[in-house]
Amino acid sequence: MKAELVKLARSSVLLASVPEAVATTVLAEAHLRPFSRGATIFLQGERARAIYIVAEGWVKLYRIAPNGTEAVVGVFTRGASFGEAVAFRSDTYPVAAEAVTECNLIRIEADAFLRQIRENPEVAIAILSATFGHLHGLVAQVEALKAQTGAQRVAEFLLELADCEAGSCEVTLPYDKILIAGRLGMKPESLSRAFARLKDQGVTIRQNVAQIDDLAALRCYVEEDPALAWAR
Repeated sequence: MKAELVKLARSSVLLASVPEAVATTVLAEAHLRPFSRGATIFLQGERARAIYIVAEGWVKLYRIAPNGTEAVVGVFTRGASFGEAVAFRSDTYPVAAEAVTECNLIRIEADAFLRQIRENPEVAIAILSATFGHLHGLVAQVEALKAQTGAQRVAEFLLELADCEAGSCEVTLPYDKILIAGRLGMKPESLSRAFARLKDQGVTIRQNVAQIDDLAALRCYVEEDPALAWAR
């Protein structure tokens, strides 16, 4: 584990609040694993034995419904952790994980973390923090589905990816549009209509690049009453 990877792991929700000695011990047993695009990280129903922190790239978590439909539960990138709760219970993964792009993941064995929890109960706080973080993310997704139009959800997604503070900004879409649609609870054709609606808000899509004319104006649009947004 290189120093920059250790620093990245320490900044994750999982390890940010644990004592330095505990983090050092856990990461001493961790290792970096590369995954090619489309590779399976773990399967739904597989025994959970590890926790992952994304060092580079994008990962999606999804479930397969009885009718075969894929439901995207979450998409994670650099610095995000996943798989904590079930790994510590030695339970099975309720979702599957797949590399959306080529990626590198820091794999932490659950047993190594459990040993630290038994020796230092303070470590359990980190698990609660990570679990709350994931729950908060799911609540935010549900809120967006209930309280925003499709175009507003797409606009918010673009704002999350933007690395500019103000003015115009160019955003590279990190993965294919079918997955973006799934992540936002939309069908691909609905995503296309949402992109078309955003032209009036100064957003132009060319292949996998979104050009935003004014970040502040787009933020205002995201926060607008959905009834007004639909009327546009």
